[in-house]
Amino acid sequence: MRRLPPLNALRAFEAAARHLSFTKAAGELNVTQAAISHQIRALEDWLGMPLFRRQNRALLLTDAGQAYLPAMRDAFDLMHQATAKLHQRDRSGALNVSTFTSFAAKWLMPRLGRFTSANPAIEIRLGINDTLLDFGSDEVDVGVRYGRGDWKGLHIELLMTEEVFVVCSPKLLEGEHPLREPADLRHHTLLHDDLPEDWSTWLDAAGVDDSVKVRARGDLVFNHSEMVLQGAADGLGVALGRSALVADDLAAGRLVKPFDLQLPTQSAYYVVHSENAGDRPKIKAFTDWLHEEAARDHRTPASEPAPPV
Repeated sequence: MRRLPPLNALRAFEAAARHLSFTKAAGELNVTQAAISHQIRALEDWLGMPLFRRQNRALLLTDAGQAYLPAMRDAFDLMHQATAKLHQRDRSGALNVSTFTSFAAKWLMPRLGRFTSANPAIEIRLGINDTLLDFGSDEVDVGVRYGRGDWKGLHIELLMTEEVFVVCSPKLLEGEHPLREPADLRHHTLLHDDLPEDWSTWLDAAGVDDSVKVRARGDLVFNHSEMVLQGAADGLGVALGRSALVADDLAAGRLVKPFDLQLPTQSAYYVVHSENAGDRPKIKAFTDWLHEEAARDHRTPASEPAPPV
């Protein structure tokens, strides 16, 4: 095991010896002159020999101090260079991003080109996982999750909330049973996913009378929201769309919103990463971009095409 003097004392010595001034060393290290004097005395006591001497109001190095300074200066230069290289490395290279299937397919992927164009030195490695990974043991730098934002041991930032509403293929606004009011849903297959906001919640809010309350005809159930939306776009039935996931489909005309009623969801989208990772340049660049994209969506009505990638 290396037996070394305290690092703060070595920093004080290197700065004071380089400037030949306790005052200038204190200014560089943002401490008081008294703190520099205390650190130097502690280092001299640890070494068992004086490092400075005063002569005619000038601060001079002893022979021991002159012998010690070059090695200390080289050591701090090496530490500075190593730290700068590490920071530079964290501004480029791979960034491991984890999220879940529907968000990746319907929101992140259509927008990701804007990030890579603006940050060509960062290589996005996108991992799809519908469970929250362990940021301590798994190779994950940052993630986007859907829920209540109550994950322990992580830094959590709200990305965006959303609403849920009925969506369908434009074809279903015409034909034998066009969708004009909620009761017309009795004639159509209802597409389901496994999230909390279900058809019964929306139908209750829509005030559909129990006597005519919609009973699903040949219901289809999927375990991923993007499959529900694809089924709706293909005309397989009617879906409950989540505003964040259907914005591009609505703008492109693949889906339409037949009714005005929309309900807030119980959950929201959150950016998550390790508690001490937020200042890492790559992570900060990506999280800032996510917030910019979410704000862009908020400013852009669903009826307008999304900006080009």
